[in-house]
Amino acid sequence: MNAIDPNLLSTSRAARLRQMLQSNDLEFIMEAHNGLSARIVREAGFKGIWASGLAISAQFGVRDNNEASWTQVVDNLEFMADASDLPILLDGDTGYGNFNNVRRLVRKLEQRGIAGVCIEDKQFPKTNSFIGGERQPLADMDEFCGKIKAGKDSQADDNFSIVARVEALIAGWGMDEALRRAEAYHQAGADAILIHSKLSKADEILTFAREWAGRCPIVIVPTKYYSTPTDAYRKAGISLVIWANHLIRVAASSMQAVAKDIYENETLVNVEDRIATVNEIFRLQDADEYSEAEKIYLSGGSGPGAAVVLAAGRGKGLEALTEDKPKVMLPIAGKPLLRHLVDGFKKQGINDITVVGGYQAKAIDAAGIKLTVNERHAQTGELASLACAADALQGDTVIAYGDLLFRSYILRDLVESDAPFTVVVDSSETGASNQSVRDFVWTSSADDRDLFGQKVTLRKVSDDENGGEGKAHGRWIGLLNVRGEGVAKLRKLLGELRARPDFDSLDVPDLLNALVAQGEEVAVTYVHGHWRGVNDLEDFRLAGDFAHSQTPFATGAGNEGAR
Repeated sequence: MNAIDPNLLSTSRAARLRQMLQSNDLEFIMEAHNGLSARIVREAGFKGIWASGLAISAQFGVRDNNEASWTQVVDNLEFMADASDLPILLDGDTGYGNFNNVRRLVRKLEQRGIAGVCIEDKQFPKTNSFIGGERQPLADMDEFCGKIKAGKDSQADDNFSIVARVEALIAGWGMDEALRRAEAYHQAGADAILIHSKLSKADEILTFAREWAGRCPIVIVPTKYYSTPTDAYRKAGISLVIWANHLIRVAASSMQAVAKDIYENETLVNVEDRIATVNEIFRLQDADEYSEAEKIYLSGGSGPGAAVVLAAGRGKGLEALTEDKPKVMLPIAGKPLLRHLVDGFKKQGINDITVVGGYQAKAIDAAGIKLTVNERHAQTGELASLACAADALQGDTVIAYGDLLFRSYILRDLVESDAPFTVVVDSSETGASNQSVRDFVWTSSADDRDLFGQKVTLRKVSDDENGGEGKAHGRWIGLLNVRGEGVAKLRKLLGELRARPDFDSLDVPDLLNALVAQGEEVAVTYVHGHWRGVNDLEDFRLAGDFAHSQTPFATGAGNEGAR
């Protein structure tokens, strides 16, 4: 099959169909009956689509007897044209009425970007040619010529094609009548002649082509004489071959087999590996394009579009509770720790959530999230897990530890920051002995709770309280917001860090320090408690109190804590 010439795609669909009809090469178009099949035809490599009357009727569940109205057919064509940039030749039956119906049909087809229409010389309403074709009356030849002339006079695009389908051989009227009618239709302005046959051999078709002697393009539909070698059509000077109904037929047989199997066995196990995946259907629906458009058109709201949750660890000091589950699946106040975090994101409109699992990743509840796995979690640090989710770092993103609980305002304020990089720092007293978090932070200015709107930036993060200049200003709680130009900068830095020999040992604080070292301003949002992390058994006990305090009408302490 010839590959699609990229230059052709810059021309109109009608012009491309006309080029196929007038080409010196044998061309092929494939049946489609809805938007999905039109996209499949395009991906297969075909240069054009045959909008089959039989197939479109069948997908509506009605007979091929004009039971689907022409307006329903045209509406269906609009979906097909939207789904594929290929030229579409409509199987227009008899034109859905007299010359006036044909005029209106042509105008409506052009409005929807359809490249051409094929009309057949039978009476309205039609019956499929393979159902008692010899008993079906043909249209008056002069009246049918009037339809062709009316259609040609109505088209606004000179390249719009009208193909005249000759049914004389189907009806048993003989070769002479077929040639006589074809010549009349050619003189009436038809751009091509479709000669149809119900025989299992192509003898009639090849004889017609020889007698026709190239007066105008010939189109054929080898549904019955499918065993004929394709080269025979080339040698006969045929212009266009239509594979007319095979997608609807394979769809029907496949659906019958799958439906029967599921009904009889009451399980999906036997069929799931033999059918297209749900993700393949999403791909054919162009779901990725929608996701990309979201990033463009929905990025200006009050929050980012995505979150990455680092949840690969088992939890040191929690081994007694995490034999069969990761730390993020520990139950806190009646639901897993991770679910508290995911619910918090969703309340802020952040629905695109990627969770990086590792230890016992199969035990992670993946409802409402995308789960990716750091297979080397036991040998690597947090940055290696973040690198596993690099594809998720496309637009504004919150990066979070998976063992966090916090009040909703903390996330709200974080995502409302317009800085490329923003971290949340708890300015509570850092010297308490029961604090398990060691991510001490030094900033450009200590928290002055009497001053609002003061610009504060990160200077350093260290697990050593004496690792900076003077007393630490607080602790990083495990929330980082990246937005705008910061996303590309973060991806670039992550790539540079991956080249370091010590990359496997690096954690997110190392990433923050590297940003500062490169001269990036990392904004600081201060909080004073109102969050908790889970790093040991005591944290786990206190986390339940904290979570209960966040439920409606809850009372009691426990709403401030440390990670």
